[in-house]
Amino acid sequence: MSATKFDMGSAKLYLFPTPIADNGLEYSLPAINLRLLQECNCFIVEDLRSARRFLKKAGYTKDFEQVEFLLLNEHTKIEEIENYLNPIFEGRNIGLMSEAGLPCVADPGSMVVSMAQRKGIKVVPLVGASSLMMSLMASGFNGQNFAFVGYLPVDKVLRVKKIKELESLAYKFNQTQIFIEAPYRNNQMLESLIESLNPNTLLCIGADISMPTEQIITKKVNSWKQTKLDLNKRNTVFLIYK
Repeated sequence: MSATKFDMGSAKLYLFPTPIADNGLEYSLPAINLRLLQECNCFIVEDLRSARRFLKKAGYTKDFEQVEFLLLNEHTKIEEIENYLNPIFEGRNIGLMSEAGLPCVADPGSMVVSMAQRKGIKVVPLVGASSLMMSLMASGFNGQNFAFVGYLPVDKVLRVKKIKELESLAYKFNQTQIFIEAPYRNNQMLESLIESLNPNTLLCIGADISMPTEQIITKKVNSWKQTKLDLNKRNTVFLIYK
C-alpha cells in the first residue's frame, strides 16, 4: 500500500531510548515509554539478544514468537532496510531502539528515520537518558553552542590533528566540542588530549554516566596532567572548551 493511501495517524514509528547503565528503569525512562512498548509488535534493533533482554526488564508482555525483530547496525546497508517500514502501512506501530541511550544519536537508526520522513510517516521521539547531554549539563561548558563530532581518528597522528582542530573551534566560536571513543581506547585518547591541548584549555571527562561509579570532572589540561584516571573499558564522553 502506498503512503498516499495510508492514514498516517493510525500507526507510528516510536523512537525508544534504552538505559545507559544497568540500574532500575525508573532512573532513566518515564512510565509512558514502558506503556508505549506494549503497543508495538515490531522492533528495529541493533542486537536481538540485548533488545529482548531490555523488553523483558521493561515488563513487555507479548510473546516474542509473535513479535517481529529487524536488525539494524553499522553493517546494515541502506538497500537492506527498504522494507523495514512496511508494517506501518499495515497499521502496526514500529519501535526503533538503540543499543544504549537515544536512538539516532551516534547510532545507525537515523537511516530508518530519514526514510520514514521521506514517506510521511509520523515519527515520535521519546524521552530518555543521553550520556552526551548529561555530560554537557554537568561540565560547566557552553550549552547554547556545542557540537557532537562522534569518534576521532584511530591513527594517533590524525587523532592529534583532529584534537587541535576541535580546540581551535572551541576558542574561535565559543563552542563546546563533544566526542567519544571506543571504551578500550579511552586511555590512549586521554593521553593524546593531555599531550596535544593547550595547558589552559578546559577538558571535561564524563565516565560511567548514571552508574554508581559515575565521574564527571572538569579541569584545565595542566591539572589533568597531575591526575590519575583509568578510563579503560568505561563508557566515556570527552568535552573540550576554552
